[in-house]
Amino acid sequence: MPLRVTFTLSDKDIRHFRRHMKQAHATASEMGEQSIIRAAEGLLEEVSGLDLPDFIAERMSRLQVLIDILRDERWDLRDTDRGRVLSALAYFTDPHDMIPDAIPGIGYLDDAIMVELIVRELRHDIDGYEDFCEAEGSLRKASTGTHEDQERLQERRQRLQRRIRRRNRASRSRTSARGARLSLW
Repeated sequence: MPLRVTFTLSDKDIRHFRRHMKQAHATASEMGEQSIIRAAEGLLEEVSGLDLPDFIAERMSRLQVLIDILRDERWDLRDTDRGRVLSALAYFTDPHDMIPDAIPGIGYLDDAIMVELIVRELRHDIDGYEDFCEAEGSLRKASTGTHEDQERLQERRQRLQRRIRRRNRASRSRTSARGARLSLW
């Protein structure tokens, strides 16, 4: 029988996570892009063999799409957009979590909460990238391997990236108008 546990992160809680994110980002900024990505991949590898609570396992699996966004050369992400995703992954480079990972059952809870916050903040980026992957898969099935196919995929990528930037701007305007913005970095 599943048990639903719900809690609300207050503004103070969000500030607490934001502080940890900024500290991790400051540390990770010296590491370079590949080191940050490898740290996130290392965390995924570390948790892959563990028997984690579903809440944690489901959130941790969402890290993969952020790594894919950065690794996928066909997605051809602009530097400013890469920086936002790298900033999100910076938290996972810090070996000194808020909750030590070695604590059974809850050691990855802070990581899972941070993933949830990051996924919410980068939802437009993730949706756009997933739409791109779907379009690429469809094109690959129907493809004749022509130059036109590659051009269509490139045009689709550009439209999706413009959509992401437009939606991010709209989200920032709506949240700043309400006075409450999550922004972790």
